[in-house]
Amino acid sequence: MVDVSAKPATVRNATAACHITMRAETLALVTTGTAKKGDVLATARIAGIMAAKRTPDLIPLCHPLAIAAVSIDLTPDEALPGIRIAATVRTTGPTGVEMEALTAASVTALTIYDMLKAADRAMRIEALRVVAKSGGKSGDFTQE
Repeated sequence: MVDVSAKPATVRNATAACHITMRAETLALVTTGTAKKGDVLATARIAGIMAAKRTPDLIPLCHPLAIAAVSIDLTPDEALPGIRIAATVRTTGPTGVEMEALTAASVTALTIYDMLKAADRAMRIEALRVVAKSGGKSGDFTQE
């Protein structure tokens, strides 16, 4: 594990995004609230928040952080068709929260897949990436 004890604590934010594509009929199960396993978006949001908090348990050598906030934005998109996912994590500490945001976005997508797999096994989780980060020595980053 990298020693971050000499680094100053600063406010740090990171946003990760991905999307899950599915058949239009499957997306309709989500938007109408008729999926057999229940409220897909609410369950996926909670799973993403829990995942951000458990990142050091999942990723070797990842620092445990005092996370100040996690938000999961889920946007149904008929053009995909599917759901766009954005996970934003904030802390004040000596190291960034990119891994927490990536973990939150990916577990959110995995939860959506799990809840809908009986209806559509061909769903795809795609384009997982950090789209923005701020704070720390390396400064701000926004993906184009």
